[in-house]
Amino acid sequence: MTNKAVAMLRARALTVTVDLAIFTVRQHELQTLLVRRGNEPFRGVLALPGGFVRPGEGLDDAAVRELSEETGVNGRKLHLEQLQAYGAPDRDPRGRVITVAYLALGHGLPAPQAGTDAQAADWIPVASALSSNVRLAFDHEAILRDALERARSKLEYTTVAAAFCPEPFTVADLRHVYEAVWAAPLDPSNFRRKVTRATGFIVPTGQFRTPEIGRPAPLYRRGNSQVLFPPLLRSVA
Repeated sequence: MTNKAVAMLRARALTVTVDLAIFTVRQHELQTLLVRRGNEPFRGVLALPGGFVRPGEGLDDAAVRELSEETGVNGRKLHLEQLQAYGAPDRDPRGRVITVAYLALGHGLPAPQAGTDAQAADWIPVASALSSNVRLAFDHEAILRDALERARSKLEYTTVAAAFCPEPFTVADLRHVYEAVWAAPLDPSNFRRKVTRATGFIVPTGQFRTPEIGRPAPLYRRGNSQVLFPPLLRSVA
């Protein structure tokens, strides 16, 4: 086989990567984990954690491994799901690279530790990460926007919001999650009525949290339901 033929085969070859959009609520803000790339392309530019899938490695395993290597976060302790695949021909200057993006949600996540090919890793408010002042590598801005919309939609139809809350939690704790993810204030009384009437969403523990001022607040844990019924729609919340 000639060198030209080999080059053509390599040009046609597909490479697969995984990228992770990780959300948590810190300081009452929805924040995402970004790394500063240590290698070309986009050296020194902020990006989502991720990397190449190894031969014989599953996508989920690759996502968990890359998250651990680049940030020190254990992905198996998060809500982790595939978002979608991104495969624009020019999305990666290294060649034909398709990435499978993941959405990850969790609470109490530690300060990340950069490793392998990441110069640094840090939690950044999502609003700042998507502002015009921040440049993200590859097509990671589009992935982050898609992940944000997926997270917002999941709060309408599933009970995943409780994944942001360490148990036991109050209804106010849960409301703060919705407000952070949806980036909008919610009426406390209306929210309480809806979440306490939703089938299997939250379960009272019989315990209370006593604030410095005000009445003790009932504490809850996550129920068994995965689907939020009736749904809690953004337009009427």
